Formats: sequence, C-alpha cells, structure tokens
Amino acid sequence: MEINDMRSIVTVISLLAFVGILVWAWSKKNQADFDEAARLPFGDD
Repeated sequence: MEINDMRSIVTVISLLAFVGILVWAWSKKNQADFDEAARLPFGDD
C-alpha cells in the first residue's frame, strides 16, 4: 500500500467523522440539551 493510498483513506475517514459530527450537532433530539447548556452562563445570579 502506497503512502498516497493511506492519505486518501485518512482523508475519507476524516470527512466521514466531520459529517457525523455535523449530523449529531444539528439533530433535533439533541436540541433541548444544547439549549439548556446555552442557558447555563445566565443561570448564575
């Protein structure tokens, strides 16, 4: 296996990981958790 093949495989895996993180972050089922975390700094009076 050549170095260019390895680079291609790592690039594809990195792209898939990035897309997976995007899908997870924009998922509707996580929205309530993210909204709660966004309000945490303002909860301390």
